[in-house]
Amino acid sequence: MDYIEYKLLNSLQKNARLTNLELAKQVGLSASPCLRRVKTLEENGVITGYSAIINQNKVNLSVNVFVQVSLERQSEERLQIFEEKIMEYEEVMEAYLMTGEADYLLRIVVKDLQAYEKFLKDNLTQIKGIASIRSYFSLKQVTRKYNLPIVNPKNNK
Repeated sequence: MDYIEYKLLNSLQKNARLTNLELAKQVGLSASPCLRRVKTLEENGVITGYSAIINQNKVNLSVNVFVQVSLERQSEERLQIFEEKIMEYEEVMEAYLMTGEADYLLRIVVKDLQAYEKFLKDNLTQIKGIASIRSYFSLKQVTRKYNLPIVNPKNNK
């Protein structure tokens, strides 16, 4: 990627609703080459989508639960089964395969404790091969960033 593409990514991260003309002006291109570069970034999987950032408290989803899951065995088959299953649950916002004590760290979003209890009983505990589940409730979100700290590796800008 070149300097212009890094500028495109940073501009789109800040405001994905820019028109192509506005974006082109910000990065110093004319409209056609700008659109071609954005399309190329999309086709190459650098840009994977565009979305709105929703305030979860405003839509009655104020409870964040961080869940450590340990599996009975860490075979490739068990890992794949677990990963496929948790991707089915809309409450699972993020999932990471980890090093350390737990195999996975999940971020679950629900409206209240009862909703988490239901999710736990009806979904998570029903997945075969889980050895332990530890839940940690967030008291307050201190910070949450959406924009990646993208810099051009050639000139650190």
